[in-house]
Amino acid sequence: MKINLTVEEKAFEANVKDFLASELPSNIKQKVLQGRALKKEDHVRWQKILYEQGWAAIDWPYEYGGCQWSAIQKHIWAAQCAISAAPEVIPFGLDMVAPVIYTYGNDAQKERFLPDILASNVWWCQGYSEPEAGSDLASLKTTAVIDGDYYIVTGVKTWITYAQHADWIFCLVRTGSPQTVNNDALSFLLIPMDSPGITVTPIISMDGAHEMNEVVFENVGVPIENRIGEEGKGWTYSKTLLNHERAKLAHVAVSKNRLQELKKAAHDTLTGHGSLMDDPRFSAKLARTEIELTALEFTEFRTLIAESNDTDPGPESSILKIVGTGVSQSIDELFVELAGLYVLPFIDPESAEKFAGTQIIPKQTINTARLYFNNRKASLFGGSSEIQKNIICKDVLGFDLNEKRGEK
Repeated sequence: MKINLTVEEKAFEANVKDFLASELPSNIKQKVLQGRALKKEDHVRWQKILYEQGWAAIDWPYEYGGCQWSAIQKHIWAAQCAISAAPEVIPFGLDMVAPVIYTYGNDAQKERFLPDILASNVWWCQGYSEPEAGSDLASLKTTAVIDGDYYIVTGVKTWITYAQHADWIFCLVRTGSPQTVNNDALSFLLIPMDSPGITVTPIISMDGAHEMNEVVFENVGVPIENRIGEEGKGWTYSKTLLNHERAKLAHVAVSKNRLQELKKAAHDTLTGHGSLMDDPRFSAKLARTEIELTALEFTEFRTLIAESNDTDPGPESSILKIVGTGVSQSIDELFVELAGLYVLPFIDPESAEKFAGTQIIPKQTINTARLYFNNRKASLFGGSSEIQKNIICKDVLGFDLNEKRGEK
């Protein structure tokens, strides 16, 4: 998508390019280019660089230390970060819990939590999903019962990304009757991860990575002052968080950059009839993916403009999430097809870097299998694609798919 930039916007773009060229650490950039997993210290180092520049929180209001950038500025920033192989900011603190705190928290909570989130002095994780409550959060069973000045929290959260590194977890918990399965009984709590009674157990994903965890709460005491807003209003607060989370899961800029890499690799991959780009079946699938990505980019831009006008992303965020996930996974599949038989060896990136022998596997295919398997989870986290379709049907088309199925 071509945007006609103003003089000021062109100056901003040049500033962004200069900043990324001079301040993005080369070792972090190389890890991103090679598809290697970044360590916690890599993310923290980069986010602190952004903090020193004043660009850590591009969506936050000025009054809390944010940039409050326009839609065009956000578009420029995302595009240049993708081109420069800058890591995406870990969202749990800056993009997810912080907006809930500065929107619904009291002054003491804002003063206590926001500065450390902005400076990346603390690491957060998200405690929503449970073994029997994934996208259907209204059925979650983790309870928080008042005992004096504390809530006593008991239950299990699962698929918790980076819980092994986190200092804090923000949780939806049931503060009403355990038998009440509705949104009105849920509250939003902030819980230190070093609290007695919390156990973190690793969950290893298909690609062999340890990103996710199970977190068990056994009679964990949480001060009532750590509740955001009113008791029983947690679902209202979390909906704002989820809409912003889903809108950011489109990953348009990253997918555009990956698609360009795919095209170049396809031109360089020889077959019996020229390059892979000469294969009509492969080129048709690539063209279809590029068309979907272009349409997604326009939709994302309309959402960014709406946000700039203080309009929260509604069901549009579900559209962005569904299509963005589909495009990303289609690109994964095209990279697998490009790699062919070379995708079969499942090589750990750290081992590949240290390997001193003759490399017979094309460089661009080393991480293909790992990235493909890791990204299968994208259609589940942040609300599964099926749940997003229900939201779109209900909020845009005016009917509930679940009710329609019940009628049949």
